Amino acid sequence: MSFRYIWVLLFLLVQIGLWLYWVFNIKDNSYPIVSKKMDKIIAKHIDLSKISIKNNILIIGILLLTVSASGPQIGTRIRPVERKGVDLVIALDTSTSMDAEDVTPSRLSKSKLEVAKLIKNLKGDRVAIIVFAGTSHLYLPLTTDYEAALLFLNEIDSEMIPTQGTILSTAMNKALESFSNDVDKFKVMMLITDGEDHDDKAIEIASKASEMGLIINTVGVGSKSGSLIPIEDKKTKKVSYKRDIKGNLITSTLNESILKEIATAGGGSYFWFANSADSYKEISSVLENMEKKTISTHEFSEYEDRYQLLGLSSVFCFIISFAFPTKRKIKR
Repeated sequence: MSFRYIWVLLFLLVQIGLWLYWVFNIKDNSYPIVSKKMDKIIAKHIDLSKISIKNNILIIGILLLTVSASGPQIGTRIRPVERKGVDLVIALDTSTSMDAEDVTPSRLSKSKLEVAKLIKNLKGDRVAIIVFAGTSHLYLPLTTDYEAALLFLNEIDSEMIPTQGTILSTAMNKALESFSNDVDKFKVMMLITDGEDHDDKAIEIASKASEMGLIINTVGVGSKSGSLIPIEDKKTKKVSYKRDIKGNLITSTLNESILKEIATAGGGSYFWFANSADSYKEISSVLENMEKKTISTHEFSEYEDRYQLLGLSSVFCFIISFAFPTKRKIKR
């Protein structure tokens, strides 16, 4: 047994204290504000034993009301809980080109910021995170623990995968492996990248994924004008810029065309993380309007509130107390 508002029970001590004061100090006088002589006159017409019964019933009613107000909880109950949503896999490009700063503060940092807002806005959906560059890895399996997802997301950087170069097809293959095969819908992938691709299989795999029920949405990060790729020396903290084998500076630009083609082949839509705030809202709107499945159904036990019976009993006590007759019967 427990109480939802246990502090209310402190009023019981006050009531018991007042009752004891009444019993030990005013028990010989039914009406303490009048003289004892007048009390004797009143006693000729009023049955003092009935007044005692009336008062006791009223006190019991007050006590029951106080206990009821404390929210007593007795026993347990079993309640089914359903969570509806979609399975969302977020594939985040962690290649060095994502360190470019044509999007503030960088492409990768902007992506992490918008993905964090997206995760916070999810309602019942399961989310997984894939990181990829030259290879891809399932960084976080499907989960509804959004706090854990945010912690994992915060630790992502461009040095996680030593194999550089961006291969989009590996991320899509890893996403297909992340989903269970029993349901052919309710599966969504968000491919977040600047569009650089060192492979030509992405569109083919996107089409194959669409046939298997996986919707692939792409998110471009960067600008068409592009930006240099900064490289920081960990020891000296000096920043230089990436160059090709001939020593020329490399300018990384957003490849929207490939991302739009992948989205079309994957049955999804193309989005863009720009410098404007809240770029995630379009994606969130698309997810909210999708058909939902029951992600999980489970039961849990909790205390059952039992204040109703005590509250009803106190009302009956008040009614009986106010209606209880105290007039002495006159013998004829």
